[in-house]
Amino acid sequence: MDLSKKIPAYLTEKQNIVRLILFTAAFALVFINFYSPFNMESFYRVTRLKFFLYSSAVILTGVLVVVISRIIMYQLVKRGKEILVYQYIVWSLAEALCMALFYTFYELVILHDPRPFIEAFKKSASNTALVLLLPYSVLWLYFSWADKKKKLLELSETPDPAGQKAMIPFRDEKGTLRLSLKRSDILYLQGSDNYVTIWYNTQNKASKYLLRNTLKKLEDELVGESIIRCHRSYLVNMEKVKLIKKEKEGMMIELESNTPVFVPVSRSYMNQVLLAFGQNQ
Repeated sequence: MDLSKKIPAYLTEKQNIVRLILFTAAFALVFINFYSPFNMESFYRVTRLKFFLYSSAVILTGVLVVVISRIIMYQLVKRGKEILVYQYIVWSLAEALCMALFYTFYELVILHDPRPFIEAFKKSASNTALVLLLPYSVLWLYFSWADKKKKLLELSETPDPAGQKAMIPFRDEKGTLRLSLKRSDILYLQGSDNYVTIWYNTQNKASKYLLRNTLKKLEDELVGESIIRCHRSYLVNMEKVKLIKKEKEGMMIELESNTPVFVPVSRSYMNQVLLAFGQNQ
């Protein structure tokens, strides 16, 4: 990692700052109250319930350090200030130090902890490093992954000069991206109830992918693309149509592929298929 580089923009986005604060507070509450590091209850000589209430109150109050710090960071970036990676790391360590000092003050003054300041501060610093820096690291990894996923999705949805997407994203019924394919690789889609089989060319052969979604929903999402309905159960990529011929069982489409691939055409969709085929010649 180049410490002299500018930090990624996702670290200072408002929604990610809010997520960081909420996740850190939740992690600290769970970690302190249920894991009880370093046998902390023995220092305070209180019941489990009182310890839960006291620690929850002090943790939530201590998180104000993070809130104030991140607001300052957000405002600086908003005004054009660049924050480098090493500066961000130092900033995070400073947050941990400030929180450790706050917890030490709470222990010595509010709870009347008999330990010397140095000893109490060392314990506070250890606890703070765990409950603050660990979620920071986890969220940094998560934000990085989410940012890469977002950029990949944006790339897949970037239209080419003809107004069509260079990559076609396929999402399931919940809207989750499951597959992205080059438009030129897609052969046809075959629907069956709540599932769609996507046939496409890969490594000189036809492959398939089963997606939980309806053919109608995918048809609506592919409006404006070269993939149109040719049958109640089929969508076909007109860019891959080699020829259309009439067989005993009806009209059939032959697709460009290393192995023969045929898709039926129903009467109700014949005219739009022939029109689209003529436009692709």
